[in-house]
Amino acid sequence: MIQAIGLTSNPRKELPPAVDDVSFEARPGRVTALLGTPGAGKTTTLRLMLELQRGRGITYFRGRPLHRIAHPMREVGVLLSEVPGHPARTIRGQLGMVCAAVGAPIRRVDEVMEVVGLVSLCDERLGTLSRGMDRRLGLACALLSDPHALVLDDPAGGLSVTEGRWLHGILRAHAAHGGTVLFSTDDPKEAARTADRVITLEGGRLVADQEAADFARTRLRPRVAVRSPHAARLGALLAKEARAAQRSVEVVREDGNRLSVYGSTCADIGETAFRHGILVHQLADETGDMGPRATLPAEGLASATVVTSALLTSASATSTPTEDAPADDAPTEDAPATDEPATAVAATGARTPDEPRPTAESRTREAASPGARDLPQLPPPIAVRHAPSPLRPLRYELRRATGVGTGYLTAITVLVSSALLSVLLARIGHTPQPRLLAAWPRECPLPPAALGAGLLGALAFGEEFRHPVLAADRGTVPRRLGLLAAKLLVASVTALALAVLTVGCDLEMLYLVYGRDLAGVPPDWLSLSASWIGLTVGCAWAGVLAAGIFRSTTAGLAAVLAVPVVVVPLVQKTLAGPSVRKAAGFSERLRELLLMQWPFGGARYIAAGARLVAQPVGGALMLSLTALLCAYLLTTLRSRVR
Repeated sequence: MIQAIGLTSNPRKELPPAVDDVSFEARPGRVTALLGTPGAGKTTTLRLMLELQRGRGITYFRGRPLHRIAHPMREVGVLLSEVPGHPARTIRGQLGMVCAAVGAPIRRVDEVMEVVGLVSLCDERLGTLSRGMDRRLGLACALLSDPHALVLDDPAGGLSVTEGRWLHGILRAHAAHGGTVLFSTDDPKEAARTADRVITLEGGRLVADQEAADFARTRLRPRVAVRSPHAARLGALLAKEARAAQRSVEVVREDGNRLSVYGSTCADIGETAFRHGILVHQLADETGDMGPRATLPAEGLASATVVTSALLTSASATSTPTEDAPADDAPTEDAPATDEPATAVAATGARTPDEPRPTAESRTREAASPGARDLPQLPPPIAVRHAPSPLRPLRYELRRATGVGTGYLTAITVLVSSALLSVLLARIGHTPQPRLLAAWPRECPLPPAALGAGLLGALAFGEEFRHPVLAADRGTVPRRLGLLAAKLLVASVTALALAVLTVGCDLEMLYLVYGRDLAGVPPDWLSLSASWIGLTVGCAWAGVLAAGIFRSTTAGLAAVLAVPVVVVPLVQKTLAGPSVRKAAGFSERLRELLLMQWPFGGARYIAAGARLVAQPVGGALMLSLTALLCAYLLTTLRSRVR
């Protein structure tokens, strides 16, 4: 069950709040529709329920607010807008990422794709999907974790009639299995046709909370849809006859040759058209709207609505349902037009003369009964949910990093540019061999490999905020330490591979072009390798942390470039002054402090690490990483306190 209590959004300057004191319930096993015109506050209400927007009030999901649920995606499946995925990622890759995020087994991807009909499109890119396929993918992401409740914002918006019917069938099947379904819509006919309960919002306030049958009987008007090449003439004749008979009839001219007639019947309109020799292409009962909103034409139909004392009688008759007569009984001219309000609400097309008119209550009961129609098959429930594993963020990060070609393209660009730059530097000369192998000119702040590693690290968090797969139920990318550790680990491995491949490609290219003279290994290769790996890994970490703090790939890459451009000169200026004391014997004093012997000659490695940190670039990088890590932890604690 979903219980929303006192939902109120924060006021907007001089404007009233978009949502003001909205309270309602959505019960399990039932489909609940949140109805309102555009701007009525439907989306704001859903965002307040999911704690994606600040405001007052609280929402309980099976007795617990969302921030008290350890795994919200297992409790609530959310679809608020388009699927937040990278346009170059495939459907299978997107669902695999979500599987890793929620801890579902990978076989769940095939089960959900089969249900939503995406098996044949599993290798399609997200950027090429149509509106209908995007809705199917969004529903698949919502069903992936087998949630108890589904919360969807205008799920059928922009879909065809067939796709909308299929989607609401899925929602009905989820409710039939004991789940809770809440969706928003601005179409009253859709709400009356597909929901069990309709909650109406107007101006941010709750104006009605009704069963679908009561809503259809009291808030929708039946109408007759007429299509004729002489629509204007037929409308004028209907209005004239209604005035003569003192009946309440409203004729609205729609687009093209279509009329919507309120307060009349198919039989009356057909007889009028027959008497005057007017050709009619369509004549059918339809579910009307919640009130007259169309603008009447100024010529011919300006006085189409006739309000007389009979209007009061018809309004009172609308409030109580009556038994309908068979359609072949010809109504008299002076019979009230609203004698059959429930009939037109339930009807969706023309009926044969011998077919009885179903009431709105019977239509709702038929829609709610499981045996009345075949419901779509849902994916099987997840029987066993595994305990949270530290490998879950790692699996998610690996699938995220390998699911698109950005990383591969960046690595190829780095390798090619490094090889060409090393050949060019060797041709010019005056470049030491270590810088030649790293393709690092003195004029450049960083070598291509370090820049590439920093860019890949910045993309690790920057793409999370640009395509927030993890923010569907939280509003923002969660700042979990497990997710940060996984990103740092994957960035480290990527940077290490990039550093090794860069040196190897540069050596091979120098050997092919200039021979063995420039392809030798430096004598101090061990310390140089440690410095080189530390530089690339440090740049990758700086990109990850900065992008996580500032929520942008550009900010992460700027932080990487700021290390040699801004921080290194400051460190050099600080170390350029006179030094009275030296740190000789640091490793021995550290061993004495820890009261233990370093194994395998560890004192030598400690001293080498201290010398790396003492270098201007190493010290600046270490200082920057420390500051970024502290800032990330501070923002994490701040968000948790909020």
